[in-house]
Amino acid sequence: MVTLLDTVSRPRHPEKAHRPDTPVLRKPEWIRVKAPGSPVYTETQKIVRDNRLVTVCEEAGCPNIGECWSKKHATFMIMGDTCTRACAFCNVKTGLPDALVQDEPEKVADAIARMGLSHAVITSVDRDDLADGGATHFARTIRAIRAASPNTTIEVLTPDFLKKDGALEQVVEARPDVFNHNLETVPSLYLKIRPGARYFHSLRLLQRVKELDPQMFTKSGIMVGLGETREQVMQVMDDMRSATIDFITIGQYLQPSRKHAAIDRFVTPDEFKGYETIAYAKGFLMVAASPLTRSSHHAGEDFARLRAARQNNSGH
Repeated sequence: MVTLLDTVSRPRHPEKAHRPDTPVLRKPEWIRVKAPGSPVYTETQKIVRDNRLVTVCEEAGCPNIGECWSKKHATFMIMGDTCTRACAFCNVKTGLPDALVQDEPEKVADAIARMGLSHAVITSVDRDDLADGGATHFARTIRAIRAASPNTTIEVLTPDFLKKDGALEQVVEARPDVFNHNLETVPSLYLKIRPGARYFHSLRLLQRVKELDPQMFTKSGIMVGLGETREQVMQVMDDMRSATIDFITIGQYLQPSRKHAAIDRFVTPDEFKGYETIAYAKGFLMVAASPLTRSSHHAGEDFARLRAARQNNSGH
């Protein structure tokens, strides 16, 4: 799971099969992670398998799976394992998805209750094939978790619901504690990295969450090392703050296979520290910036810190 380069040819990304191979840069020492294998990791894996659930931890080849599953942290991916988009950075399978599994919300809720999660993260593939982009399924899942595990805080990491009127409103109405949607990269790289999405639509989506529910925490993340400049990253921070986003994550892009977008460079830990300092200065309540930062990494601890930061700010 920790090896992010696919050496075996799989029909996982048919739309990428004919692309020329991209060069693979050797990883610096600060990117290395331990292979998974603790007893708690195995227990988490069993609960996921028993419920026939999909996790983004596995599907996206996340480098932090060993650490997170050993702490009983898992990010559940609803609505199947096949995405209708073909982003150049993503290792999730692309194609025509299967029909929704109707009892999936209850299965996810059951797994969360069995794992005793204090904070649950729910994400999904893009489902452009559905009239509401899967918003109803998200809302049902949030409500099922609330019923099965009332003390669990819930974070959703949603698609952009492009051209799906009323979809966002359904998810916000179900009252997740954190609404996350990733901008992923700077606007000038969208055509190459995130061709099916629109930067300003994604930004507006997050702004709209705050208009619908000013108390809901909003969160967004970008990857670096794709060819963006420092100035462009700072502009994205400003855009996020203008949309009153509370929490920013910044992590190193890691190339899933030779058919995916090439890494432009490895951003150093010192540069990440600089981004963290700047982001706090711009007014974010919470910042996670490091080479291995991912949207859902340390999400539970981060949520507690996010809540505390808001309380401290309102106490001044």
